[in-house]
Amino acid sequence: MIDIKLIRENPQRFIDGAKVKKIHVDINRLLEVDAELLKKKQELQDIATEKNRIGKDIPKLDPDKKKEALAALSKLKQDEADYNEAIKNLQPEFDMLMGQVAQPADPEVPVGEDDTENVELRKWGAIREFDFEPKDHVELGLALDIIDIERGVKLAGTRNYFLKGQGALLHWAVLRFSMDTMIGKGYTPMSVPLLMRDEVMVGTGYFPGSEEQTYQMERDGLNLAGTAEVPVTAYHSGEILTEEQLPVKSVALSTCFRREAGAAGKDTRGLYRIHQFDKVEQVIIGENDIEKSKEYHLEILANSEAVLQAMNLPYRVVNVCTGDLGRGQAMKYDIETWMPSRNSYGETHSASRFYEFQARRMNLRYKNAQGKNVFCHTLNNTVIASPRVLIPILELYQNTDGSVTIPEVLRPYMQGQEKIVPK
Repeated sequence: MIDIKLIRENPQRFIDGAKVKKIHVDINRLLEVDAELLKKKQELQDIATEKNRIGKDIPKLDPDKKKEALAALSKLKQDEADYNEAIKNLQPEFDMLMGQVAQPADPEVPVGEDDTENVELRKWGAIREFDFEPKDHVELGLALDIIDIERGVKLAGTRNYFLKGQGALLHWAVLRFSMDTMIGKGYTPMSVPLLMRDEVMVGTGYFPGSEEQTYQMERDGLNLAGTAEVPVTAYHSGEILTEEQLPVKSVALSTCFRREAGAAGKDTRGLYRIHQFDKVEQVIIGENDIEKSKEYHLEILANSEAVLQAMNLPYRVVNVCTGDLGRGQAMKYDIETWMPSRNSYGETHSASRFYEFQARRMNLRYKNAQGKNVFCHTLNNTVIASPRVLIPILELYQNTDGSVTIPEVLRPYMQGQEKIVPK
């Protein structure tokens, strides 16, 4: 959420900011409602002041004057009730409009319509050239008996799957290696609940906007989280931290659920776009300092790059354009890993900084050195998401005999095994 004072001072900035993000919000109507609320709240304050004055005067008045004063007091109480009712009616519209306001993108974010206009910043790693006809991850998975999509669909519908045997072990190895890497960097590991209340989804900025992508448990008023970002970022919601506690650096491994609404016919083959997956997510809750937020942003990006480099997976980093940014993101880096079957880089990581957008919605604050309560800044990034990352691992590490070499850093998590071989 944005500070309404900033919107009052420069509404055009937020009109333009929403436009380039392709997010609809009526800033002009918001300011109209805000002005009405301010006026009525000021009138309430004036009434309270007048009531207080009359109340103090009544004991000193003669009977006739006292009767007039009591009549005036009665009228003020009725006016007070009317203004409170008007505020009660206006407040939901104000809250709804405020929830739709987009955080303007930072100046270094390229203006663009969609992900095709994201700007490449750098590449890492050499793309493997095969001297044989390579298989895609589905063909490899079936031949090695480690992936079963057919039975996943039979039991749970489209975009579902089973990982079996060495496939399951490889999946867990990736996750465990990533967790160990982050713990080694000083991040606190967390095991998190996956069912979130609506207010948590609103607080982290997923509602409004992502309801269609969320599995909602209407009967219980709960939602399946699409990322551990939600519970980890909201962990301290409604609290006032001390400056000495910051930054809070956390890492969580969780199962994630996404409906993939609107993705019919898109990336339907294999493990790229699925309803359920596991992800290691890193979150930083930091000081209200733009330059420090930018430093943390580079830190969480580097953490993810280090994991990919350890597995020797070629990737590129892109600066995400305005049209591909979410409502609360001031800037986002995506990491895209090379996937031979797609003959291109596929998105595997997203690193976002929000400044105080999420913290303001969650009322997450800290007491600074001056003793003032200020909103924290928040950031998050994927460390690894599997089984999507199994696509480049299986496809890039395949051998002519149909086996797949296990990346060296993952072997300790697979009892020292060096290859997955056909049965």
